[in-house]
Amino acid sequence: MNPVEYSAHSPRVSDADRERALDVLRESVVAGRVSQDTFVRRVELVLAAARLEELHAVLSDLPQADPLPEQGGWLMTTVTRIAAFNGRLRRAWKSERLPQLVLPAPGPLPLSIGRASGSGLRLNDASVSRRHAQLCGSASGWTLRDLGSANGTWVNGCRVTDAVRVRPGDQVSFGAMSFLLASRREV
Repeated sequence: MNPVEYSAHSPRVSDADRERALDVLRESVVAGRVSQDTFVRRVELVLAAARLEELHAVLSDLPQADPLPEQGGWLMTTVTRIAAFNGRLRRAWKSERLPQLVLPAPGPLPLSIGRASGSGLRLNDASVSRRHAQLCGSASGWTLRDLGSANGTWVNGCRVTDAVRVRPGDQVSFGAMSFLLASRREV
């Protein structure tokens, strides 16, 4: 393999890289920079990362000091892995039981989502804003945009801050209401 080919691909994540990333997350929880929920989500991302660039993206907003010495390291590692497994299992169980939201045929106007009476998808729940989100369809696919809702729009556990592409199989949440996106062919 020549140097050009090698530099085109990010190196794979080693167990040592994963452990260093988990140490940074643990330190951030102890220092109060990361909440418990964020910690669990990021641990899942660290454990699922295949490339170093994915690890760097997970830790990009955290100060990266040298990891703590290994005293009690096996216990923290075990607890971290168990917590991450329980979260993944809970989300998998929950996503199978979610109601399906069938993506409509793309039209010239976006589908408005919210509590307002004129919404194309009206969700009668206090956690949903009157004008919560918009779903825009085009020939290239679907885009979901949050409209400044109070409780947020989420896709696969990540908060939507701008427009994001969605497709069948994605889990979307508007406030406390969650759905599994499905295509018209799947129903």
